Amino acid sequence: MQRPFLGVLVKLSACLAIVLFPLLLSSHAAGATPPSQAGRTCHLPGSEEPLRCLKVTVPLDYAAPASTIDIHVTVAPAFRESARPDPLFILAGGPGQAGSDVLGFLDQVFRRVRATRDIVFIDQRGTGLSGKLDCASKPEYETMSDTQLQAIAAGCIASLGKNFSAYTTANAARDIDMVRRAIGYGKINLWGGSYGTRLGQAYARAFPAQVRSLILDGVAAPDQIIPAGGVDGKAALDGLFRACAKDQACNKAFPALRSEFDALVARLGAGPVEVSLANPRTTLPLRESMTRARFLSTVHNVLYSPQDSRRLPYMIHSAHQGRWEPFVARRNASGDFATEGPMAMGLYVAVVCAEDYSRLTPQMAAADASASLLAVGTIKQMETMCKAAQVPAVPLSAPTRIDAPVLMLSGALDPVTPPRRAEAAGQHIARAQHVVVTHAGHGISQLGCGPRLLRTFLDNPAQKLDAKCLSEIPAPTFQVGSAGPHP
Repeated sequence: MQRPFLGVLVKLSACLAIVLFPLLLSSHAAGATPPSQAGRTCHLPGSEEPLRCLKVTVPLDYAAPASTIDIHVTVAPAFRESARPDPLFILAGGPGQAGSDVLGFLDQVFRRVRATRDIVFIDQRGTGLSGKLDCASKPEYETMSDTQLQAIAAGCIASLGKNFSAYTTANAARDIDMVRRAIGYGKINLWGGSYGTRLGQAYARAFPAQVRSLILDGVAAPDQIIPAGGVDGKAALDGLFRACAKDQACNKAFPALRSEFDALVARLGAGPVEVSLANPRTTLPLRESMTRARFLSTVHNVLYSPQDSRRLPYMIHSAHQGRWEPFVARRNASGDFATEGPMAMGLYVAVVCAEDYSRLTPQMAAADASASLLAVGTIKQMETMCKAAQVPAVPLSAPTRIDAPVLMLSGALDPVTPPRRAEAAGQHIARAQHVVVTHAGHGISQLGCGPRLLRTFLDNPAQKLDAKCLSEIPAPTFQVGSAGPHP
């Protein structure tokens, strides 16, 4: 999975050093157009086969429906003609990622499910082909200071000229039901990844009669504040340090890993380090300032994936010795300007400023920073972005109970939605199964036997799932030298 949730926005925000035609169809009655045949044939990046695409027009503001917005929907029809009537709706992460951005999951994750069910990808309002809220990124941003980049990002948000108060999770949930009714489905299943788990829970609470089951991968708790990720990030980083100390090859190569990391944080806290090297992407001379915020945001980003994080000790040790090339190369991987990134920064800001940052008190921010500095840069940048967006706060409502069967998937090494977040969400779910995968990070569905288990759960969501096969996923090996991970 991509890192679609906490701490990743878009290429521009990677440089900022933060970790982040109307077609209404009749109901599914005899003689009506089958839902899988809705819309038109389309070819989209991420899928080699033709799919079905349609636009569903919804109110921009459900309280004043005069203005509208088109929601893009991609339908992958079930392979079998005798498909089950309850499709699987895919809710991407971010906030800011669109369903059309994750079409690669169709074969990687949902192929078994698609044997008997339609798979429906929704571009949430403000993302992808549903009026993406974003600004163009430029290569020169790589060499700009944090202050310059924050000014550019704030200017981008202001220039969009949108009513950001319309781009809420609650409105996105209502859009989902408009899509469901427009295509002609009855009850649906939902798969949500990362932020998509928040949206999935919101839909289940707003439209309980329409939900057959939910799969929540990387579960966000109802009261979770996205920018405040210091505590969970520190837990993941401490776990990595402990794993390196227990691994013979890693401990031998980096016996002082934790102290080297602390020394780098202290050194960068005293002022930026000027880095001169050949650009890892272009080989041209590159000179940039490595600030503490940029360093820590990259570390946090790397922790999302266990495979990626096993390279982190080598990157930290190299930087401590003055060789910043591996670290800069990895940081630039989050900000590759060769192609437009999928994340819609404007949608991220609209949701997070209204629903998260508005609830972050100075006391909460101080407590998070005292646990770890990993999220301090994100919180400071959100202050600038939220001032530019001027989006009104959305009060947190007390979560009502979800009665539909729910499968929750958590990675024990996840730095943003660890198991404790799923446990908090599960307190408000009547029938929840929670699977924790020991050697996994942010994203479980694509790992090992995960795709098969999704199909098993959807076929009988009331039955207890045997997920022992996920415990067979081994821990990745550490990289101890420039040649890559050791055998």
